Order: sequence, then structure tokens, then C-alpha cells
Amino acid sequence: MTSAPAAPPVRAYRRLGVEERRTQLLGAALTLFAHRAPDDVSIDEVAVAAGVSRPLVYRYFPGGRQQLYEAALGSAAEQLTLCFAEPAAGPPTERVSRVLDRYLGFVDQHDAGFSALLRGGSVAETSRTSAIVDGVRRAAAEQILLHLGRGTGPGQEPAGPRLRMMVRTWIAAVEAASLIWLDEDKRPAAPDLRGWLVDHLIALLTATAASDGETAAVVAQLLGQETPEGPAGRLVARVMPVAGGAAHLLPQD
Repeated sequence: MTSAPAAPPVRAYRRLGVEERRTQLLGAALTLFAHRAPDDVSIDEVAVAAGVSRPLVYRYFPGGRQQLYEAALGSAAEQLTLCFAEPAAGPPTERVSRVLDRYLGFVDQHDAGFSALLRGGSVAETSRTSAIVDGVRRAAAEQILLHLGRGTGPGQEPAGPRLRMMVRTWIAAVEAASLIWLDEDKRPAAPDLRGWLVDHLIALLTATAASDGETAAVVAQLLGQETPEGPAGRLVARVMPVAGGAAHLLPQD
């Protein structure tokens, strides 16, 4: 007597909680937005990517694609803001280098979605989405100011207007360089771009210090923490021969 074949194992089904399901849907949406402009992503595609029904997506995001996009954008903004968080240990330019490595990694991973997000011009763009993006820029500036010894931390003084403007100008330059980098097929290599952006920050600090006492004090304090092998030391070694050619511009005694 032959025994009946064993029944195939029943696949366990686990109902996701509200937050788990919402996180799953946002993850699927972010994956799509990472590679395509928001206007080109449909709710049906999000449903397929998440392995759920279209009505379920609308149950969590009754506002449709716009609400889903804003929620996904907020989630991406949190991730991007975290890129700028770095412990205040070691030479400041090396900290900024690590921040930029994470930031450029985020840009590389999100590619077209990052470009669509920052370029604007999308029908999905609203005052709320603009506020989310601007919030990331401001948070990034505050983190850089913390590494410059100016911020809201214990024992720190708030940055003055010239220094704050300089840092926000640099953040804008980093953003613009990231978009150009994507346009140029991610050339130069990310480490080269990161090094150039750190040099850019040092140059802006130096130029601002020449006419702003607060920035001059910040630069003097920062230089005491730098090493010859670090970004600041390497930049000085490269700039000195160039600066030597400008000796004739100095006032003659």
C-alpha cells in the first residue's frame, strides 16, 4: 500500500501592520522615483513593485500619486539629511570628506530621481515639496556650521551672517555640482569630485576670512586641527606654487 504524497507546505502569510505596510509602499515608490521622474511613475507601477493591489495603495495614500510622492520625498529627505551627520572628531576637512562621500553615494544611487527632485519643473512640485527640499539644504548647512564650531551645540556660538551665507553658498554649489556630475555621466570619478568640493569649501573660507573677522577666527581654529596629510595640507602644498606667481601684486615697500 503506497502512502499518499505529502501535501505541499502552506506558505505562511503575515499581515503587515499599518506602519510596516506604509514603509513597504514608500520603499517601492522610492525605488521607482530613484530612476524616473515623478511625473512618469503611476500608482499601478507602485502597486506592482510592492506586490499589492492598486486599491491598497490608495487606502494608504488616498491623495494618489501626489500624496505618495510627497511622502516618498519626505522619506528620501530624511535619508539625505542623515548623510550630513558626522561625529565631531578628527580634522574638520576629513569629516566633511566623509560627509561628501555619503552624499555622493546617495546621488549616485538615486540618479535620475535626484535630478528630477532638485531641478523642479515637475507637475508634482508644490510648496510642500519645495519646503521639504529646502529643509534638507538648511539642515545640511547647519551640520557644516557645527563642524566649523558655529551652531546650536553646547559651548558654540551661532554663526554670523557672512559665515552663514558662505556655507549656504557652498551647499548650493555642492548641489549644482551634483546635477552637473549626473549630466556628465558621473565624471570625474566620485572621489575626485569630493576632493574638489572640499577644496572649494577651504577656498571659500579663506576668501571670506580675508574680509570677515568671525570667519578669520574660525579658519585659525580649524587650521590648528588639520594635518599635512589631510585635505587642507594637500591643498596648501598645491596652492603655494601658484600663489608665488602673484608676488608682484603685493604692495612694494
